[in-house]
Amino acid sequence: MERIRTYIHAEDPISRAGVASQLRPRPEILVLDGPEAADAAVSLVVADRVAEPALRAIRNLRHRGTGVVLMVVEVDDAALVSAIEAGVAALIRRSEATPDRLVAVIRSAAAGEAAVPPDLLCRLLNQVGQLQRQVLSPRGLSFAVLADREVEVLRLVAEGLDTAEIATRLSYSQRTIKTVLHDVTTRLQLRNRSHAVAYALREGLI
Repeated sequence: MERIRTYIHAEDPISRAGVASQLRPRPEILVLDGPEAADAAVSLVVADRVAEPALRAIRNLRHRGTGVVLMVVEVDDAALVSAIEAGVAALIRRSEATPDRLVAVIRSAAAGEAAVPPDLLCRLLNQVGQLQRQVLSPRGLSFAVLADREVEVLRLVAEGLDTAEIATRLSYSQRTIKTVLHDVTTRLQLRNRSHAVAYALREGLI
C-alpha cells in the first residue's frame, strides 16, 4: 500500500506536533516536514476557526496542487463556503478528529472525494432552498446551468456519497460519474467537487 504523503500546517507548533503524533504511526500516512512539503499529496491545515490566516494558507497550499483538508474547532455555514471557495477538499471538526476518522478524511482528499460534516451540508441545503423559494422564484429567476444528471450527482456528493456509491445509486459506471463531475468543474471553472457542491448550493442549483 502506498502511503499518502501528507503535510501538516498549523497555527502553532504544539497543535502541529499533536496531530503529527497521531498520524506518524499510521501505515496509510507519511508525514512530511520542511522542504518535503512540496511533494505532499494532501495538506492538512489545523486552525481554531476559518479566518483569514487559515484561508490564506489554504489558498497557498492549493496553488501548489495539493489536496487540502481543514481541521477546525469552530465552523458555521458561511465559514464552510469560504473554506471551500479557498480550495478545501475536505473538512473535519477537531472534536470529531479521531485518528481513524482523520485518516479517512485524508484518504478522501487524496482520492479527490469530498468529505464535509453532513449537518453543515444539510443546513446549507435548507438555506439555499429558502433563498430559491422566497427570493428567486417570486422574481421568476432560476439557475439552469446544470443538466438534471449533473444536479443529481452533485446532490449525492452533498449527501456524503463517494464515487462508487453514487454510481451504484444512479446505475451509472464510476467513470461516468467522474466524467460528470469533471465536466461540471471544468465548465464552471471550479477547483474540485467540494467547490462544485458549494457553488451549486450557493446558487440554488441543488
